[in-house]
Amino acid sequence: MARGRKKKQHFSRIHAFSCGKASFKDEHSLIGGPGFSRVVYCNDPENVESGLQNYRDNYVRTTKYTLATFFPKSLFEQFRRVANFYFLISACLAFTPLSPYSAVSNVVPLVVVIGATMGKEALEDWRRKQQDIEMNNRKVKVHHGDGVFNYSKWRDLKIGDIVKVEKDEFFPADLILLSSSYEEAICYVETTNLDGETNLKLKQALEATSNLHEDSNFLNFKAVIKCEDPNANLYSFVGSLDLEDQQHPLAPQQLLLRDSKLRNTDFIYGVVIFTGHDTKVMQNSTDPPSKRSKIEKRMDKIIYFLFFVLVLLSFVGSVVFGIYTRDDLEDGRMKRWYLRPDDTTIYYDPKKAPAAATLHFITALLLYGYLIPISLYVSIEIVKVLQSIFINHDLQMYYEETDKPARARTSNLNEELGQVDTILSDKTGTLTCNSMEFIKCSMAGVAYGRGVTEVERALAKRKGSRLVNEMIELDGHVEDLTGGKPSVKGFNFSDERIMNGNWVNEPRADVIQNFLRVLALCHTALPEIDEETGKISYEAESPDEAAFVIAARELGFEFYERTQTSISLHELDAKSGLKVERSYQLLNILEFSSSRKRMSVIIRNKEGKLLLLCKGADSVMFERLAKNGRDYEDKTKEHINEYADAGLRTLILAYRELDEEEYKQFNKQFTEVKNSMSADREEMIEEVADNIEKDLILLGATAVEDKLQNGVPECIDKLAQAGIKIWVLTGDKMETAINIGFSCSLLRQGMKQIIISSETPEAKSLEKVDDKNAAAVAIKASVIQQIREGKTLLSISNEDSEALALIIDGKSLTYALEDDVKDLFLELAIGCASVICCRSSPKQKALVTRLVKVRTGNTTLAIGDGANDVGMLQEADIGVGISGVEGMQAVMSSDIAIAQFRFLERLLLVHGHWCYRRITSMICYFFYKNIAFGFTLFYFEIYASFSGQAAYNDWFLSLYNVFFTSLPVIALGVFDQDVSSRLSLKFPLLYQEGVQNILFSWTRILGWVFNGLLSSTLIFFFCINAMEHQAFRKGGEVVSLEILGATMYTCVVWVVNCQMALSINYFTYIQHIFIWGSIILWYLFLLAYGAIDPYISTTAYKVFIEACAPAPSYWIITIFVLISSLLPYFTYAAIQMRFFPMFHQMIEWIRTDRQTDDPEYCDMVRQRSIRSTTVGYTARFEASKRIESSKRFESSKGFEEKPEGHLLSLS
Repeated sequence: MARGRKKKQHFSRIHAFSCGKASFKDEHSLIGGPGFSRVVYCNDPENVESGLQNYRDNYVRTTKYTLATFFPKSLFEQFRRVANFYFLISACLAFTPLSPYSAVSNVVPLVVVIGATMGKEALEDWRRKQQDIEMNNRKVKVHHGDGVFNYSKWRDLKIGDIVKVEKDEFFPADLILLSSSYEEAICYVETTNLDGETNLKLKQALEATSNLHEDSNFLNFKAVIKCEDPNANLYSFVGSLDLEDQQHPLAPQQLLLRDSKLRNTDFIYGVVIFTGHDTKVMQNSTDPPSKRSKIEKRMDKIIYFLFFVLVLLSFVGSVVFGIYTRDDLEDGRMKRWYLRPDDTTIYYDPKKAPAAATLHFITALLLYGYLIPISLYVSIEIVKVLQSIFINHDLQMYYEETDKPARARTSNLNEELGQVDTILSDKTGTLTCNSMEFIKCSMAGVAYGRGVTEVERALAKRKGSRLVNEMIELDGHVEDLTGGKPSVKGFNFSDERIMNGNWVNEPRADVIQNFLRVLALCHTALPEIDEETGKISYEAESPDEAAFVIAARELGFEFYERTQTSISLHELDAKSGLKVERSYQLLNILEFSSSRKRMSVIIRNKEGKLLLLCKGADSVMFERLAKNGRDYEDKTKEHINEYADAGLRTLILAYRELDEEEYKQFNKQFTEVKNSMSADREEMIEEVADNIEKDLILLGATAVEDKLQNGVPECIDKLAQAGIKIWVLTGDKMETAINIGFSCSLLRQGMKQIIISSETPEAKSLEKVDDKNAAAVAIKASVIQQIREGKTLLSISNEDSEALALIIDGKSLTYALEDDVKDLFLELAIGCASVICCRSSPKQKALVTRLVKVRTGNTTLAIGDGANDVGMLQEADIGVGISGVEGMQAVMSSDIAIAQFRFLERLLLVHGHWCYRRITSMICYFFYKNIAFGFTLFYFEIYASFSGQAAYNDWFLSLYNVFFTSLPVIALGVFDQDVSSRLSLKFPLLYQEGVQNILFSWTRILGWVFNGLLSSTLIFFFCINAMEHQAFRKGGEVVSLEILGATMYTCVVWVVNCQMALSINYFTYIQHIFIWGSIILWYLFLLAYGAIDPYISTTAYKVFIEACAPAPSYWIITIFVLISSLLPYFTYAAIQMRFFPMFHQMIEWIRTDRQTDDPEYCDMVRQRSIRSTTVGYTARFEASKRIESSKRFESSKGFEEKPEGHLLSLS
């Protein structure tokens, strides 16, 4: 085992933390009390007390159902739908004499509907179960006694087990680090799954356990850990380890969280303290919710309305029936003698009229039940499954590189995709690729690098094709310059002036040499040499730091070795042009922090000179330059602004020489404060560092692209044009999040930023106060004050039509989400064009999502790729998981999985819009056809003095929704489209029809209800008046009930199917087959059903072949009723399209007139925008045009505006 260990590196001599040292703080006194009661017996499974503890196992379940809960929970899901519950009661009553039809014809459709829906739910949950099985069956090495480690499944881990995790493996549970392959027991951890950050975190075990380097060391190892109970806080931990009668404090530095990954370390040993759903990552997640779309919820309201109508009709009918029945027998005289009121059952007994009316009420409830569409739910389920299949098989959302198609993991929310108002997005791995690329730099006031960023491409495309062509040609030139060399990850730079050693010929080669040395030396990266190829790779604490070291290597300064006191390079010698080995003595590292915004190293070169090399943000670096170190300041600032406009992250590089005396004094102070254990140790370190990081000489600036995923700026621009608001919720630092905001055009130069931060001097001083409650109250008051100042600024900007951006950090967000503050915070956030929440914990992401969803009432979509996004995905109306490189946690908890953020554009603007339109049209049509059918039954009841006699045969009633009208509406739900996918993307504003719910407004719904009433009225009264007194056959016979019923039913089938044909925008052969096939099927059914035994066919026996078909009046009435019923809708549709066109109809006009490529005509249509676009590169382009015109106007008045963005820090 010892052979595999890394070379000893004394990081305590370099870094500003104190390795192996810890101290008991105030929180440790809480151990053993409420909330701090967990006791872990390490490596002691036989311990009696350990056996008495009832801690959770390590099995993790993300499914909605279990085997035991599937039937009760799934049945509850089905029967909480009010229509299904009604049909259940109807099915039960169908077995009583009160039923106007046979029980079988009523029960079979219900069983089919419920069974099909439950089967779909079971299939979707089984897929989740398969993913759970895969994760729980992963393996890790566990100590099984005798100093032997064997592989065990994750699910079998128990509290107190000692595990050995090897490089690039995920931690199977929450562990306390005992030791590692490094002698100082440090390890590097990647927490991308937890907080979205790609930079590696440094963890270190206690000194007391740091010598446990071998498997055999655990033969007799025993310890007791006492710590806090399971909680969701990722960034804090309080505990103690009792070892050999010594107590050692535990802190977050020793905690390794489940789903984070071991990096740059051969192995670690750890003890399991939290398992399964007790782990912090699972504490941050919530149970998978049962999500229902807003359309479905409104559909329930319509069904409630129809229930009200049904009850009202039944009540009116039963009252009238009761009156008629009471008056049937007066003084021995019978009014309705054919009912034999003198010798009848209770159902028609004049002496018991109230009872007869009550029983008739129940019969009427069953009879008019056809107002409620029983096949609506199952038809929608079928349609949604088919829509999901189309989403899954869309080749334009297939990512070939990882072989990942889009996948709708649930089909319940398809139409919700067309109504999204706000997108809440993770950053790392969702907007970005988790990689940084060195792309440009400024050295000695000269800009180098010919690369083109995603933002520049997007802007060029917006400005005009000529510039795009120039850039494409430039890109080709860049590729030619590389001489066909393979691409290097992290390095996308090309410039013939300095590549291949050509920098030695530049006018200021000495400055360039120093610049590249700073890149190669000022970092904390570690080199790894592949023994087979000799190739060097780097493990760095952040991806941009790795990009700098790679850039230095590619430009001639290769960092290849680090020891505890030196850094060694292969340098290109400017004089000889040859590679030489140079070693620099490493004296100190002054680490980067979010408050310092810079890092420095102090080295001694071979000539004995002491050098301080520094890199940092321009906001802190320019003020630290010496008077004689500002030669290139103006040019560098100009380049930095250009890089920022291109969406690049910039850092300033500078250096200075130190004299011996100054360094000795600094080093003495630095060593003292570094080893200090006082509460303000960090501030003391910063103060000492400040004193030496001054009088710097400027070398230049770097520009790194936090590589966005392909198409992200274009996608965000399209979504912004569609009127969708985009929020970014990230665990990253504020600076990183802001840079990405610029990269993807959520932020732009000139946009005012409202920054609500807890990193202000006032907040930091409050944190040092002993009274933590008083400090919390004061910090909360500060946050509220900052929010109020932001609202004031917002009201001013609204008057000036300026776009604002809100940026808030995690600690401030904690207070902003409290009950008495969250409404104020939301008002401010909604008014801003962009919202970025930094340093957000998974729980905060979920809480922000819930706040937006509940308080605004609008549809929210959350998108993320890591385990830290699970709560957010489950809380949002729609959760979209990115099936990227960060494991499957987000995908497993999502409703829809896609491989790239850019696919969101097509998912929403095309599939979302189509699904919303199809489902809403389908529901409206369902209610139309059932009202048109159901009210013919009611009208006939009036005609038959509310006797409870059905106008139609039993099976006519049952099969109306199943066969004769269901297939066309399913075809509508699957295939109809108002405009093509190309035009949906070209005119994103069309999406607002869904956001504003125009196609499912109460006006539109009531319009279809009225259309159904009108159709039923025309059908019934035309049929009854045309047939009641006229001879129907050659022999002069008038119609009977069965002929009237068959004729009316024929008219209903023709009218509702032809109404469908009028409503469809996009005909396929399937629609033709289903619409005309349904009508033909009715005639074939009438023939077949009428030909079987009259005991079965009852009133339908040979009614078509002998009565209806030979009679010309039957066909004449059908044609006349059809034209009369469709004419009102046709007239309304023609007037509406001609004089009051909807947005999709205007686009259809453009297409029909072949003007889709006419920019002027298209812009005229786009000007009907509901809300102005405030983010995206289109908005950035428009803003830059406004700024340029403003500058020209001001310069004409002799006023020149400074071309920098405004940064407003409200502290």
